[in-house]
Amino acid sequence: MLEITNLHVKLEEEDKAILKGLDLHVEPGTVHAIMGPNGSGKSTLAYVLAGREGYTVTEGSARLEGAELLEMEPEERAAAGLFLAFQYPVEIPGVGNMTFLRTAVNAQRKARGEPEMSSGEFLKAVREKARELKIDAEMLKRPVNVGFSGGEKKRNEILQMAMLEPRMCILDETDSGLDVDAMKLVAQGVNALRDAGRAFLVITHYQRLLDHIHPDVVHIMADGRMVKSGGPELALEVEKNGYADIVGEVQA
Repeated sequence: MLEITNLHVKLEEEDKAILKGLDLHVEPGTVHAIMGPNGSGKSTLAYVLAGREGYTVTEGSARLEGAELLEMEPEERAAAGLFLAFQYPVEIPGVGNMTFLRTAVNAQRKARGEPEMSSGEFLKAVREKARELKIDAEMLKRPVNVGFSGGEKKRNEILQMAMLEPRMCILDETDSGLDVDAMKLVAQGVNALRDAGRAFLVITHYQRLLDHIHPDVVHIMADGRMVKSGGPELALEVEKNGYADIVGEVQA
């Protein structure tokens, strides 16, 4: 599904190396979690995969189902099946949620050579998805994320994900700033989308999210590389002992 090989990335503004030979393989139908101390490069990885400006790839590759992501424009990556849920979803005043969602869905369908959804088809689909995700229908009538609570913004992104039906979903600290109830609702939305043809990369600082989104593989990232991988028990080890011992093992 996603194959990252020897990825080196620097921050353009500071000419500073952030990713330093990162390797990662994510299989279809699996959930991989990435944990690591601040500054280890977790969010940089998400941004580079999505095509955010301000980063230069100096070496390596990132392939999604065999296609080289790093050669695509951001909208092409989205059409190829990549979705990034942001740590801090942006507000878009003046653009209604329904308009935004329908435009995004049909733009991707058009890019893939599929017929666009009619107004009736879209309305039926979005209402059904919103009901499944426990999203109030009133949210659909409001401008994108304007006046939304942190939990509402995150659930709105999960709704976007459900409508776009991406193949590779990246969640960048989606639990940031959420209370327990909001986090559970977001996790339920993610779990509802898990299937054999879709993979997830969940970037988080905390074990608590992984209590609800059960990962198949947990990776520890430090200094721009994956330094250790294991099962869900690895996240529990981090929760109990922190990162120092794991990073120390690698550096020793």
